[in-house]
Amino acid sequence: MIPIVKADGVKEQELLSALRLRSSEVDEKVTDTVREILKKVRTEGDEAVREYTLKFDGKLPKSFEVSRDEINDALSEADPAFVEALLNAQANIVDFHNRQKHQSFIDTHSDGVIMGQRIRGLHRVGLYVPGGTAAYPSSVLMNAIPAKIAGVEEIIMVTPPLKNGKANPDILVAASICGVDRVFLMGGAQAVAALAYGTETVPQVDKIVGPGNIFVATAKKLLYGTVDIDMIAGPSEILVLADQTADPAFVAADLMSQAEHDRLASAILITTSETLAEKTAQEITRQLPRLSRKEIIEESLTNFGGIIVCEDMEKAVELANQVAPEHLEVAVENPFLYLGKIDNAGSVFLGHYAPEPLGDYYAGPNHVLPTSGTARFFSPLSVDAFIKKSSYIYYTEDALRQAQSDIILLAKKEGLTAHANSIEVRFPEDNGLS
Repeated sequence: MIPIVKADGVKEQELLSALRLRSSEVDEKVTDTVREILKKVRTEGDEAVREYTLKFDGKLPKSFEVSRDEINDALSEADPAFVEALLNAQANIVDFHNRQKHQSFIDTHSDGVIMGQRIRGLHRVGLYVPGGTAAYPSSVLMNAIPAKIAGVEEIIMVTPPLKNGKANPDILVAASICGVDRVFLMGGAQAVAALAYGTETVPQVDKIVGPGNIFVATAKKLLYGTVDIDMIAGPSEILVLADQTADPAFVAADLMSQAEHDRLASAILITTSETLAEKTAQEITRQLPRLSRKEIIEESLTNFGGIIVCEDMEKAVELANQVAPEHLEVAVENPFLYLGKIDNAGSVFLGHYAPEPLGDYYAGPNHVLPTSGTARFFSPLSVDAFIKKSSYIYYTEDALRQAQSDIILLAKKEGLTAHANSIEVRFPEDNGLS
């Protein structure tokens, strides 16, 4: 099911090339469809959203906006154990993200110059949350909590209605716990467009965050510039670095935990142990039949999974940095020995008892991570994603007089004489203008 290759400079590169192929450009038909949806929502507003909701979701909700009473009822009627688990996860996520906060600063000089930076949260953020059978309350926590900590004034959530036209109650519970301000029942590219442009019902937002299918991802990509977005997310990924101390049952389970997300998901094991490679493949075969999404897992592992056996950990780490995976598990005897050598990864899980689902739900670091090799230059979602910065400058007359010659020289070097003139007119006696 999952291929095993020995690294020789060629075979492992052939296997990894499949990852790049699966992350290729979006089909032109998808892009064209999304462009049409965006155009229609921009011009027709709520009416276009109703049309597409009926077309794609099968049933219109009684009202696009979920009432505050319904949100509160979802929380009061929820399984207490589920609520407690969410609250425990929330505490961990809040604690981690509180450490990411930055402060505004002011810098005063002896000559009267004052400079500084002002940091504040965005005014309004849109949160897209998948609904139906692929509902992820954890995504509500991971997106809403850092936004709240950043000081975002209003969080608007959109989520597709269920077949009965109502909201997924688990999503509403998470929204209530996290303090989401308003919830709208709409999904797909049309919901993203409503957030970006605003409609008669949905307020326009400054940034859109949250996962979604290919149509949602394409809409976010096309709307970047009209609004800000978190990132352009591709299919899920996991890469496990392992030595002979790793438990093949653990490794197999962790690989499948990502493969179940999507038929295009990628799960790779890079190891220095041939024995571990073979036993992990056997464990996948043994564990797979009892898993609910076994067909998806099998297709994912067959097409985009793989086990690579390397001569040493140095080569294994080199390959991991080349892949730049969304999730990287370091299942070795001394994982901290390699932490400083891992440059490209969205989130790193150290040791045999830090499996990827720990990060998905509970530990605290954000699970919204760069995919498709973009961990080379993108970072996980954080408080920083929900703030904006402004700098400010104050100069006295004497301070500007001292700096004028340098500024005028630089402006004229760039051929921008009006820039130079802006300085010169303030000191006409020094610049032959009096």
